Amino acid sequence: MAFSSSSYSVFPLFLCIILTFTLHFRPNSSALLVKLRHHYRNHHRLQNPVVQTNQTYSCNLFVGSWVYDSSYPIYQFHKCPLIDPEFNCKLFGRPDSNYLKYRWQPASCTLPRFDGVEFLERMRGRTVMFVGDSLGRNQWESLICMISSTLPRRSSPTHIIRGDPLTSFKFLEYGVTISYYKATYLVDIDIVQGKRILKLDEISGNGNAWLDVDVLIFNTGHWWTHTGSLQGWDYMESGGMLYQDMDRLTALEQGLTTWARWVDTNVDTTRTRVFFQSVSPTHYNPTELSSGSLAMTKNCYGEKSPANGMVYATDRYPADDADQMRVIDTVLSEMSIPVYLLDITMLSAMRKDAHPSIYSGDLTPQQRANPQRSADCSHWCLPGLPDTWNQIFYTALIY
Repeated sequence: MAFSSSSYSVFPLFLCIILTFTLHFRPNSSALLVKLRHHYRNHHRLQNPVVQTNQTYSCNLFVGSWVYDSSYPIYQFHKCPLIDPEFNCKLFGRPDSNYLKYRWQPASCTLPRFDGVEFLERMRGRTVMFVGDSLGRNQWESLICMISSTLPRRSSPTHIIRGDPLTSFKFLEYGVTISYYKATYLVDIDIVQGKRILKLDEISGNGNAWLDVDVLIFNTGHWWTHTGSLQGWDYMESGGMLYQDMDRLTALEQGLTTWARWVDTNVDTTRTRVFFQSVSPTHYNPTELSSGSLAMTKNCYGEKSPANGMVYATDRYPADDADQMRVIDTVLSEMSIPVYLLDITMLSAMRKDAHPSIYSGDLTPQQRANPQRSADCSHWCLPGLPDTWNQIFYTALIY
C-alpha cells in the first residue's frame, strides 16, 4: 500500500488504515545481486590524493594479518578527554590490555606509522568530515585522539563546537577542522505530523552541510536493518509514495543511489577527496570468528585477542554484511567520480576482541552483570580498532 506525499492533509486517515493492516512492500531486488567485477579491481586502486608526496602505495592495504606490537596503542585513553563513554573501555573497567597491542600488517607492504603533525601539516587550512552513523563518530574521535597525542598541548590550541547533527574539532594553529556529521542513512529524514519520514530520493537537507569540504568520509549500513524500537523511521518515501516498509536492501540501494548522485553532481575532484567506509562487522553471532579464548558468553564478551590467520583478497564478506556490501559495490562501481573504498570489513571481522562489550559508560551495574543481553558487540573500544582504520585512511590520503 502506498500513497502520494501530496496527501499529507489526510495523513491521519491513511495512518489509521495503515496501522490496521500490517504492510510489507518488497520489490524484486534481484537486480542488485548482479555479478560484479572483482571487488578489489574496482575499488582498491589508490586514486590521486588531495595531498601528495613522492611516495606511492600500490599494495593492497586490506590484505594481511594482525601482529602483536608492544609499542601500541598510539595514545592512552586518559590523555584524550574527547572519547565518549560508550567507547571508553579502560575507563569503565576493562581489565585486559592485550587487545590494544595489535597492529595491522598488510601482506606486501608496511603501513607508515601515524604522524599527527605530518597529517596537520599536509592538511593545513583544510577540512575533513566524517558523515554517517555512530561508527563514523567512533572513527572521528579516534582520529582526533591520534592527532592530539603527538602535539604539544600548550603550543597547539584546539577548539570544539558541539552540535546536532554537526560537531567540529579545530586545530587552530594549522587551520584544520575535523568534523562529524550525524546522518545514519545519509539521505534526509523529515518529521511530518509527528512521523519520521525517511526520504530515499532526497539528500539536500544533509548534503548542504557537506559542500566545500576537502575530505569526506562516508559510512552507513547498520541502521538499515533495524526493526522495532531500534528502527529510526516510521515511513519510507520513494518516488513520491509512502511505504510502511520495503525490502531493506532495495531501500539501501535507493538511498545510496541518491547519495551517489549528490556526490557526482556536487563534488569538485580538483579540491575534494571522497572515501566510503565499508560495513563495520558486529559480533553477536556465536558462530563468528573467535580468537580461541574462553569466551564466557555467546557474544564478544570475554574475547581478548584477534582471530588467527590472514585476510586474503579472495575472502568473502561475513554473511551478515555480504548483501549490503554487494549493494555498496554496485553503487560505487556506477559512479562517475572516483570514491576510495576503505574496505575495513574483513580485517575488522578478525577483531571480535575489540568491542566495548560490557565496559561502557552507557550500561548500569545490572546490565554489566548480564553480558549475554547487554554486551555492545557493534561499536569499538578507543584506543582500539578504529585507530587502524584511520592509519589506513592516513596512508591512502597522504602517501
